[in-house]
Amino acid sequence: RSGWLNVKRQHSDERGAALLTVLLLVAVLAVLAAHGIDRLMAATRLASNARDLGQARAYLVAAENIALHSAGDIVGASPGRTTNAAGWNGREVRYPVTGGSIAASLSDGGNCFNLNSVVLQEQAVFFPRPIGQRQFVALLTMLQIPPADAETISASLTDWIDSDDQPEPYGAEDAHYLAREDPYRTASGPVTEISELRAIKGVSEVHYTRLKPWVCALPTSDLSPINVNTLRAEQGVLLAMLAGEAGNISAARTFLAQRPQSGYSSVNAFWTLPYLAAMKVPPEVQEQIQMNTRWFALNVSVTVGGAQAQESGLIDAQLTPARLVRRQWGDGW
Repeated sequence: RSGWLNVKRQHSDERGAALLTVLLLVAVLAVLAAHGIDRLMAATRLASNARDLGQARAYLVAAENIALHSAGDIVGASPGRTTNAAGWNGREVRYPVTGGSIAASLSDGGNCFNLNSVVLQEQAVFFPRPIGQRQFVALLTMLQIPPADAETISASLTDWIDSDDQPEPYGAEDAHYLAREDPYRTASGPVTEISELRAIKGVSEVHYTRLKPWVCALPTSDLSPINVNTLRAEQGVLLAMLAGEAGNISAARTFLAQRPQSGYSSVNAFWTLPYLAAMKVPPEVQEQIQMNTRWFALNVSVTVGGAQAQESGLIDAQLTPARLVRRQWGDGW
């Protein structure tokens, strides 16, 4: 009888072990299934996001084409005199699209300090340009950046672009940057994006934040092509900058607020006005004032589903038809 009981107990143990094995298998399969579902859902989300981002970028290209036509129309509406008529300058326009929206704006892309104007280009060689350097120092100081820092930044920007390896007074060439913990060299060529300023000697995060709204990197070393027919009163610092250290921001803003609605007809007539005649700027500075706009800055933001895409671009409206000469994309989720 004891033998029979042992056999019965053994069979019972085997059935218990088998049941435990089955339960463990079910648990493992459940974990694997859950993991598989999670991966499937992640793959689905990635595919959906990729589709939305692709559509968003397609909308960016469409916005570019609209902007190119708009820039051409603005210039063509009044040849030789671009004004703020119809309020286009800096105004954001929104377009509803399937699954989202497009927000775009055009502004005068020449109403800024051209960082590349601190040098003068002769063929492929870049030389320091004192008048551009002085304008940059004037802008920096009017933005409440200490004069010593302003001199350092202007000189260092010049050295960043020019073709020689001799540092300007207070400036910095390769030797300065190669001695850093994270060494690098100067560009020895034009600035292509204003964020390059952050790599230049003397430019702190505070300085960069103050400068960012007022500077640009045009694909030319021409002095900043300020269009006084589109320059807004709040941008008076750019007009005051032309007078150098004698510039008065408040007076410049007041002057711009009194501008005729139709703008000024000629550069000569503009410089004969009492406020401007008192500046006594050299002929080279007088010639940098413009009555029409060549460069248009484009900013576009697209939201589609779960994707966002941004673009900033520069349009050359002097070309026929107008052409996008620079583009920078930035995407976010």
